Amino acid sequence: MPAPHRPTLRWHPIASLPLIAHVIDGQLEGAEEQHRLLLQAKPGALDDATVERVVRVFTEEAEFLVIYQEQLDRRRAQPLTIAQRREVDRLGRHVARNRDVAAAILALAEELKATTIDAILAKSDLELGLELLTGRSTLFPRARSPRPQP
Repeated sequence: MPAPHRPTLRWHPIASLPLIAHVIDGQLEGAEEQHRLLLQAKPGALDDATVERVVRVFTEEAEFLVIYQEQLDRRRAQPLTIAQRREVDRLGRHVARNRDVAAAILALAEELKATTIDAILAKSDLELGLELLTGRSTLFPRARSPRPQP
């Protein structure tokens, strides 16, 4: 079977830095909001499809972060004004932060798989009761992973 077609990457000139900044900043803001919401998810609040979509979206996002970093590295290799260099450096920090947040989201999504409504409903009353009595209940988790540090 042939490999899937991957589009040719188009590297943007330094004049596109405001557009690149808008994309990177927006993606980080969205990822931090998604992480905050997932931390608040109660057992049974999400279904398998939602958690799988989070995994798919943030796995793809992690792939784009590699491309964004390459774009910034290419810009760093060129002559830049002081303001441009500052902005490229700031965006590099945002890409690194986004990488950390995406990794935290993916780890949290793996934890949440055990607490989806689908996972809970798939268990018998006996299983749920034993988990509760032994302290391994997904309905009453002990603690979640902390937020990634800035």
